[in-house]
Amino acid sequence: MTTSPRPQDSITAAEHLNDALKRLRARLRTESGRHPTGLSATQLGVLASVAREGPITVARLSAVEHVSGQAIAQSLAVLKAAGLVHSEPDPKDGRKKPMSADPSATELIDKLLSGRAAFLAACWAASPSPAWPPPPSARPSADCSSARQAGAGPS
Repeated sequence: MTTSPRPQDSITAAEHLNDALKRLRARLRTESGRHPTGLSATQLGVLASVAREGPITVARLSAVEHVSGQAIAQSLAVLKAAGLVHSEPDPKDGRKKPMSADPSATELIDKLLSGRAAFLAACWAASPSPAWPPPPSARPSADCSSARQAGAGPS
């Protein structure tokens, strides 16, 4: 016979999960090597979408990223200045100028994602119980210091 958790237990568990996710996001930002790029998280998100979806129009990019066209234009201006994206007139409709990623942009995104994945893999392997699925009692360390010692992620 199973019993359902009390509402307060669920709220407490949700708060702990939220705290853990905040720490993990902050740590992933650090471990991914994003900071040395000089690009914001928003700009990297736009760049990743252009690399994944491109060639893509600004209107479509705005819909994919769920932000305004003005926000996309601001991010694209920075990415264009950095030489990471470019646009060319659409051969079928000269009014459109779809955005495409430079090969260096794709390499940058791949490098950042692989750095994050390497950190997570090392962190998981260093956890007390690296089995999948993890038992409910498993709680990986918030700092994953053993993963850093193992050389995961950029230094």
